[in-house]
Amino acid sequence: MPQIPEKIHELTVGQVSARSGAAVSALHFYESKGLISSRRTSGNQRRYGRDTLRRVAFIRAAQRVGIPLATIRDALAELPEERTPNRDDWARLSEVWRSELDERIKQLGRLRDHLTDCIGCGCLSLETCVLSNPDDVFGERLTGSRLMGERRERPAS
Repeated sequence: MPQIPEKIHELTVGQVSARSGAAVSALHFYESKGLISSRRTSGNQRRYGRDTLRRVAFIRAAQRVGIPLATIRDALAELPEERTPNRDDWARLSEVWRSELDERIKQLGRLRDHLTDCIGCGCLSLETCVLSNPDDVFGERLTGSRLMGERRERPAS
């Protein structure tokens, strides 16, 4: 990993990419989503503060555990301007995110447990499908293959 001298306070996108392991395109995407910021030189080149390395590390760690970018952006927005997330920030946020992850893990467990039922059904009838129609939401009003968002009623016979 290339070292950046301490006296250098601004980094090019290539330097941030090399140090963080994030692709240049990912850095541009993060910037477009308001997760990191840069200034432009007179030649219109991006320059990032050294703190961007820690912000990118924070973003990537949160993404690895399944936190959506919008949630990460909101968490970063709560920090004072230009301050990077620190250990206390991560501890506070991870406590909040833990309950969200626990719920997602439960949902994935339910999906896994009912996957065999789904394959056996072949989706020919979603009347009792635990994946497309959990808790048989539409079972009393509709029959046959319907997506949950559909509002069409069955024609009278």
